[in-house]
Amino acid sequence: MSSYLFKNGLHGDDAHINPLWVFEGLQWEVSGKRPEGCPYSVWQILNHMIFWQDFILGYLKGANTNFPEHADDSWPGGKAPSTEIEWEDAVFKFSEGLKKAENEAKMNLEERGFGKWKSEGNRGDFLVMLVNHNSYHAGQVVLIRRIMGEWPPPSGGYTW
Repeated sequence: MSSYLFKNGLHGDDAHINPLWVFEGLQWEVSGKRPEGCPYSVWQILNHMIFWQDFILGYLKGANTNFPEHADDSWPGGKAPSTEIEWEDAVFKFSEGLKKAENEAKMNLEERGFGKWKSEGNRGDFLVMLVNHNSYHAGQVVLIRRIMGEWPPPSGGYTW
């Protein structure tokens, strides 16, 4: 396993889209809208992604993390942001988490060799879980944005 593979997943390459692109150019007022038939808004998905990204990174750092008792507990942040600043802060927090995940992957490969952590599986497994989780929800955001006519973002994006 190489850090290149994690970087592809964390920042979009090959089969993954860059999860930051899916939030690019979306107005904060629109981020809280839920098209008919969609169970979540982009805002809700972003906060859910942040929750699990922080959870996994904290776990890898040895933080005393408690698994949520209910699935709803991993969907914080309400239905919509209150202000543009709140939206921008959440996107920034997600971006910073991606950087931490990339550093964790690099550190694991170069310094730790993805050895066992505690007695609960391989550290790399948790990073793969993070890549897969972000990729899954990034796809949901693209679909929601397409339904709302808000895709592609200003820098472009896949539309097929």
